[in-house]
Amino acid sequence: MGERDEPGTIGRRVQQLRVERGLTQRQLAEPVYTPAYISTLEAGRVRPSDDALRHLADRLGVAFDELATGRPARLVTELRLRLTEAQRTLAAGEAEAAVEQYTGLLAEAETYGLAGERAAALLGLGECALETGELVGGRQYFERAEAGLADAPLTARVPALRGRAVAHYLAGELRYAVYLLESTLDELNRGGLHDPDALLLLYASVIGPYMDMGAHARAAQAAEFALALAPRSGDPALVARMHRSVARTLLAEGRLAEADASLARAAELYRGLRLRTELANCHWMRGYVYAQNGELERAEEEMREALHMLSATRASLYSSQLTVELADVLHRRGSSREAAELLRDVLGGLSPERGAVHAAAAHRLLGIIAEDARRAEEAEEHYVRAMSLLERAGAAGDLADLCRLLGDLLRRTGRVEAALDAYRTGLGHRTAPGTTTLGPAPAHPPV
Repeated sequence: MGERDEPGTIGRRVQQLRVERGLTQRQLAEPVYTPAYISTLEAGRVRPSDDALRHLADRLGVAFDELATGRPARLVTELRLRLTEAQRTLAAGEAEAAVEQYTGLLAEAETYGLAGERAAALLGLGECALETGELVGGRQYFERAEAGLADAPLTARVPALRGRAVAHYLAGELRYAVYLLESTLDELNRGGLHDPDALLLLYASVIGPYMDMGAHARAAQAAEFALALAPRSGDPALVARMHRSVARTLLAEGRLAEADASLARAAELYRGLRLRTELANCHWMRGYVYAQNGELERAEEEMREALHMLSATRASLYSSQLTVELADVLHRRGSSREAAELLRDVLGGLSPERGAVHAAAAHRLLGIIAEDARRAEEAEEHYVRAMSLLERAGAAGDLADLCRLLGDLLRRTGRVEAALDAYRTGLGHRTAPGTTTLGPAPAHPPV
């Protein structure tokens, strides 16, 4: 027998429906059963068979599942349709409206004990929280979704695990984010659970933390695995997200034409899906490509378009990171005053606990702007603040670069010993190419 309520609950339900329809126990029972059997069933003293429930459901004019579980007919299908609608709402950048939809869906799923739909609603609320920068709340939603799927296969828990990792990553906790993603990948691959969508989601998500930690070889390998898995995935949104993440690795390797092609493919997929936030990220990365090529005017256009789209969706942390990169382009174009104003606005909305890496990038650029204006003390103060934030986040690659900038500044101002200390600190954070201090890389998928 499948899932059903306890005999007492079913009995009360049968009695309520029978009375509502004006039937006697004899009318409900005939011609297969006796009034005594119906009386015993309604009292909860007998567990009805599937055949008995089908007979009763037919006589009462309800679906078998509704009689057995109390769930209205078509409930699960309708909830799933509404979940899809909530996903589309969020993808269109309307996070507040999506929160209302997901909250209502969560309440209904909990009322009727639908574990899968409950987890999907919690995942949606978690994604909404990430979109609006509410990282602690988002992480808690993902944790609840994961706990509710504790008895499900690991592949079913991957979206919740990935959500938790992204929340930690956006909060600047790079090392722990990588640990979550790598340990999940390792368990999937060692256990032979080679689900393409699950693996693609994890590999695409780990590229960003790898890059920020300076583990470029691991990022490149994750990108290769993601590209190999993409043709097997049935989720176009996931494939588009992967193309966007892979482009970042290609950029780091100087493969600008390939990066641009990957971003063009992602943008095409997102246009078809009407995913406003992800499409904004494609404009962002295109701007980054142009900036790397020295095409600063085109870079500014793309980044401003992306920032407008992200601001409309209130994706605050993503907007902060993009604003720092736009400020860098403006500074390189000679608009240092506007760049500094943008950076100070960004710092007003960030903290060491929320967006540490982005705040460090803002301080780094403010230091460069101050140094260009021959304000050495101000530049040093920004560099030191950035170093403190990056040390806490474990962003080794950025930290090594910052130590070089600080060392050069100290050397130019005559403090040679202090400069040497800064250089030594930077060397300590510049690990061998492609390595981290996180231990061996996770097991590989069969691709």
